[in-house]
Amino acid sequence: MTDSARRLGPIVRLAPAKLNLTLAIVGRRPDGYHTLHSIMAPLGLFDRLSLAPAAGPDDTLHVVADDLDQAALGAAADNLVLRAIAAARSALAGALPAPALAARLEKRVPVAAGLAGGSSDAAAALDAALEAWGAGGEAFLSNDDRRRIAAGLGSDVPFFLAGGLALVEGRGERVTDLPAAIRGEAPGIMLVVPRIAVPTSSVFAAFAAAGTPLNGATRQTSEHLAGELKRGLTARTLHDRAGILASANDLLPASAAVEPAIVPFRRALARLTGRPIGLSGSGPTLWVLYPSLEAARAAEAVVRQAIESGSLVAPGDHPPFVAATVITNRAVP
Repeated sequence: MTDSARRLGPIVRLAPAKLNLTLAIVGRRPDGYHTLHSIMAPLGLFDRLSLAPAAGPDDTLHVVADDLDQAALGAAADNLVLRAIAAARSALAGALPAPALAARLEKRVPVAAGLAGGSSDAAAALDAALEAWGAGGEAFLSNDDRRRIAAGLGSDVPFFLAGGLALVEGRGERVTDLPAAIRGEAPGIMLVVPRIAVPTSSVFAAFAAAGTPLNGATRQTSEHLAGELKRGLTARTLHDRAGILASANDLLPASAAVEPAIVPFRRALARLTGRPIGLSGSGPTLWVLYPSLEAARAAEAVVRQAIESGSLVAPGDHPPFVAATVITNRAVP
């Protein structure tokens, strides 16, 4: 271990899940990617990432997760955390010593669920690695440089550098912070994640194959919400928009085409809760908006009881992930 590595202290980051309150597809890029207009919000559900000096010459990663998520994650070498650390080191280009790091990732955000847990982990790793090497400010890497690196890691990664609710456009590289956002009590969110595979690439392929005309109504909803959040609104006002927001995702039909079981389960969940049910990203995460965490927790208890009694049957070979959390104005520090 080098002297510079010995001086490194443990660095800890909490990497929040994200929720798409809106997701409008507004075009197609020459490179084949779709362009988006989406309001994204960080949640109080997060992974925990810690970095410390590595014992050897290479970066390492140890992941703590349940069996289902471990299987979905695959080999540690392919994890975005290690890619983000490597990208941060490359960007410094020898300006500072960048000794090997040992990363420990505790997964709490379900994998491959439309909650961007992997992208959030990557953003956390990028930020933490730079701090570990003494490059935490803009003296070595500007914010624009960090966003460029983040965009190279994945479409959702730049959002997590914004630190709160944001308007995300383009492929995901254009992020506009919404600093006023939500005033007062944080809105509650109940997440229900069926344990089924709905690959993002398959959903976008299904959207493209359907040849559906672009939905101007979804974009209008997204633009209107962006304007309201720029001025600031309350959790109650956002709650009143639940019916409109739950349908403001242009990927809903494509997700149902890839995994038809989402449709009856979404309807059953709507009947049980008496609330509109949204889809985050390309799915399969379903979300229900409440005016407070307390209300979301009460709904969580009802859903868990229904699943245990068999009156609510989720698709997949395993019980769904169910959790109550909040939309946060700022990402978890």
